Amino acid sequence: MLKIILTVVFVLICIALTIIVLLQEGKAQGLGSISGMADTYWGKNKGRSMEGNLEKFTKFAAVAVLALALILNIIW
Repeated sequence: MLKIILTVVFVLICIALTIIVLLQEGKAQGLGSISGMADTYWGKNKGRSMEGNLEKFTKFAAVAVLALALILNIIW
C-alpha cells in the first residue's frame, strides 16, 4: 500500500515539476545583460516575484523527486 501511495506522489511531483519548468522564463537576456539592464527592479527583487517563487518550487520539487526515486528504488 505504501509503495502505491509513494508511486502516485512521485508521478504527481514529476508532472508538477515538468509544468513548473515550462512556465519559467528563459535565462537568455541578450545584449541587455551586457549593458547592465539585468539590474532592474525585477532582477533585484526576484525572490518576491512569481519567477522567484517558481524557482524555489523547482528546487523543492527536484529534491523531492530525487528523494522519492531513491526511496522507491530501495522499496521496489
